Amino acid sequence: MTNNILPVIALIRRELLRFVRERSRMVGVVASPILFWIVIGSGLNRSFQLEGSAGEINYLEYFFPGSVVLIVLFAAIFSSISVIEDRKEGFMQSVLVAPISRFSIAAGKVIGITILASVQGTLLVLASPLIIPETTVGSLILTVATLFVIALGLSSLGFALAWSMSSTQGFHAIMNLLLIPMWMLSGALFPASGASTWVATIMQWNPLTYGVAAVRESLYGLRPQHLQGLEGFGTSLLILLLFAAGTSAAAVWRVAHRERGTSIVKGRRE
Repeated sequence: MTNNILPVIALIRRELLRFVRERSRMVGVVASPILFWIVIGSGLNRSFQLEGSAGEINYLEYFFPGSVVLIVLFAAIFSSISVIEDRKEGFMQSVLVAPISRFSIAAGKVIGITILASVQGTLLVLASPLIIPETTVGSLILTVATLFVIALGLSSLGFALAWSMSSTQGFHAIMNLLLIPMWMLSGALFPASGASTWVATIMQWNPLTYGVAAVRESLYGLRPQHLQGLEGFGTSLLILLLFAAGTSAAAVWRVAHRERGTSIVKGRRE
């Protein structure tokens, strides 16, 4: 048990220390979504109307939960780059030959990235009472817990993809091709009720749709009058947990699979 826990703690600590020493990462991750929220929200504020809403909900208010999830998404992407950097610097090779389980390697990196993404998303969540008057202390706690599950799923996915990449350029290309469309079709920019049939279908099968829905519902304290066309919080949270479990399993599998493949190649060369 000690052989598994101590490496996990060491890798988490390394991720946190690296982040503290690179404060510009927080500025970039947090400032960009806030800028998107202000510019896009202000531009579409007058032309947006949510069908069947109880009371007035402007676009700045509607777009806010999506902006929170975008911060978590950006943080997971940028932090996952450390996997590629560690390989180039030789640190990852040192970890792989150490007498620790492959699960510890994946867990340490993923949990560290998850904590960073959750903390950065929480910074914007703390401002939610200024945008959503219905927000309470209980809803803030529930939202932070929901963000942690979202961050775990996205961090595990980012780690699994980064583990197979040899360059940061290729990683960015895959992330822009996969995760950004996931966010755009998650209900963050527009509700599924106003989308075309094929777009609404994609949104229904998009796991991040339920992440945005869960954050939106938790910020309103699970009040039904604000949940037009959304799944219940329990259903959204269950799908998020399944998504996080699946991507976490994929991250662990990628570490073990890549390590076995490397050993085979070395054996052939020898």
